[in-house]
Parts: sequence; C-alpha cells; structure tokens
Amino acid sequence: MQDMINYKHLKYFWVVSHEGSIARASTKLNITPQTISGQLSLLEERIGCALFQKEGRGLRLTDTGHLVLRYADEIFELGNELGDVIRGSGTVGPADFIVAASSGLPKTIVHKIIAPALTIDHEIRLTSLEGPVESLLADLAVHKVDLVLSDVPVTGALSVKAYNHFLGESGITFFAAPSLAEQYRKDFPNSLSEAPLLLPTNQHEIRKEFDFWLSDKNIRPNIVAQFDDSALLKSFGQSGLGAFFMPSAIAQSIVETFHVEAFGTLPEVKQKFYAISAERKIRHPAIAAIFEAAKASLFAS
Repeated sequence: MQDMINYKHLKYFWVVSHEGSIARASTKLNITPQTISGQLSLLEERIGCALFQKEGRGLRLTDTGHLVLRYADEIFELGNELGDVIRGSGTVGPADFIVAASSGLPKTIVHKIIAPALTIDHEIRLTSLEGPVESLLADLAVHKVDLVLSDVPVTGALSVKAYNHFLGESGITFFAAPSLAEQYRKDFPNSLSEAPLLLPTNQHEIRKEFDFWLSDKNIRPNIVAQFDDSALLKSFGQSGLGAFFMPSAIAQSIVETFHVEAFGTLPEVKQKFYAISAERKIRHPAIAAIFEAAKASLFAS
C-alpha cells in the first residue's frame, strides 16, 4: 500500500460495494457517477490492486475488494457507534439492552445465558423478547434488538449482516415424574423404546438431532405430545404425562424447579447455542459478559 487511505474514497467504495453499482451509489450519495468513478480509481491506485470487476451492468468485488470491504464495514460501523455514544453521552439512566431468543429455546437456559449481562458495571435496562429466529434476525439487521440467541447459526442463505458467536453446546438429559423415571432408568437408553415421550416439534434443530439418533439406534418411542413452547412441555412432563429431555447444562435447575427426576443422559446428542450480533468483534459489555460466562461456567466442559 503506497499511501494512507483517504476515508472519503473509502466511503465511496463502501457505498458502491453495498449498492452493487456506481449508478445506484450516485443516487444514494447525490454525487455524479463520474466523481465516484474517479475517487474509486484513486483508491485503487493507493492500494495497488483492482477492487471491482465489471459484471453485466453492475460490479463484482475482486478478492482484494472483499478484504477491503470487511475492514470498511468495521470502520464505518465503529463510526456509527461513536456517533450514538456522543449523542447519548448526556442521557441519564440505564442503557437499553434488548435480547431476543428463538422461541424454541428452553426458558431456563435463556435465563442462565442472559443473567450475566445484569452483573456488569454499566447500568442497563434489559428487555427480553422471543419469536421465530428469521424475524428476530430481521430486527437485528435494523438494530431493533442488540442480540439474538439461537440454537442454529445464521447462514449466508439469509441476506442479513450478522455474526455468529458460539456460546457452547450441551448433551441432553431425560426427566420424568418420579414413578416414570424409576421405570425408565433401568436399561437406559434402550428403555426409551415405546416410552411415552414429550418432544419439541420437528421444526426445532434439537428434535432433528434426536430423531436422527433414534433412527440410528433403531429405537421407537411412543410420542404422546409435541410442543413449540418448552415451558408447556415441562409442565406436562411434571404432571406425569410422559418423559422429556432438556439440555444437560440446566439439569439441576430442571429437577429443582419442576420436581422431576433425571433418569438418563445422551451426551452424543448435542444442542448448540449461539449469540448472534451485528458486530463481528464483541464490544458491547453486556454481550461480552454473556459470552464469557457461557464459556467459563454454563457450557464449560
């Protein structure tokens, strides 16, 4: 790289990259296409490499262009954050921290994941939401929420700028009312054959993992009910309708809260947990506290 980068040139490059063409960037920036084209040429001269290749009526990033864009995203994201901090520096009271959890996640583990955010030095006002992960990610993209909790990572299939932060994973433990637990504790996991089970619906990732395990082991339980809501599932399990599973990481809490007994674990059937944020590097102190606590205690191996 020959000289220090001109940030005005970088801003033009950043807008063109996200708009897909100089014409659209020109409209967005209210600057002539010729001016943008000239500034991009100067940026490429300073970097010493082409940043775009023509593709039809649009432009396609080169490998160097992709690299520069990653840094530009971070630079202008930081600039936006700085503006927010300066504008809010005179405000009084706690800062809002909005966490949205996928509706399929057990409420007990959501609580354990989020709780460390309330222990940081900064005073925050927590708002906890839940819903389908696709709609939560859409809210994340427009900064309506600060963090999304999910058991599946965001992928390129969704046109959302978001980053996965792997919190950890947990095997599953089976629970039931005492009389059922005693019956199915013997010869576990073979005892699950024809056992009355309460399961999450098959739209949830952990249900798919469990079904795969059942097929592999040729075990055929009696599925008496399926639930979208994990709290309702646990309530029916507490009443003795059937056995159910939850992440082993919260096994003790499930036993104490719902007065059921654990009767077997499947460490090979794992549920993964992700904190999904709009920032590649974790800077928000509440998110950092969540991530560190999950690694150090909740999902510590």
